Amino acid sequence: MKNKKKRKGVTNYAPRCPYCGSTTVYRSATGIYTDNPDDVMLYVCKNYPACDAYIRTQKGTAIPLGQMANGKLRALRTDAHRLFNQLYLKGYMHKQTAYGWLSSVLGVPQEKAHIGQLSELQCELVIRETKKQLAFYDTHKKPINRRSDYHDTDARANANC
Repeated sequence: MKNKKKRKGVTNYAPRCPYCGSTTVYRSATGIYTDNPDDVMLYVCKNYPACDAYIRTQKGTAIPLGQMANGKLRALRTDAHRLFNQLYLKGYMHKQTAYGWLSSVLGVPQEKAHIGQLSELQCELVIRETKKQLAFYDTHKKPINRRSDYHDTDARANANC
């Protein structure tokens, strides 16, 4: 029997609920999400809905997209992500640069800077610091040239004509 190469950080067991200590159930998001056209799967606390903790998985896998979260933490993560995304959606930073900034705010390596991994305290920190950063950029900085995010071969070809 061949040994399968295990992906780093991926386990073959369901996460435990950090709120009540119960096991989790791998199930469809139908009934939790109001609409589930993409057949999203979740790890849901066995005590749901009394304990409302769950985490979404990567599409087509059983790999969680972060740490289990209750309603309060999910709302904080949503707010943190919505604000953080503005750093690159408004053109103030390239996406990669924004994640570098996030890693410095959190004090973690860039590959570990994921909002789905954040605690309530870390979300509050990201929200506060992102609001400061956006306020500064809104008054002091012009958006970057977004075309430099991509290798535009057509533009280079046309420039050589």
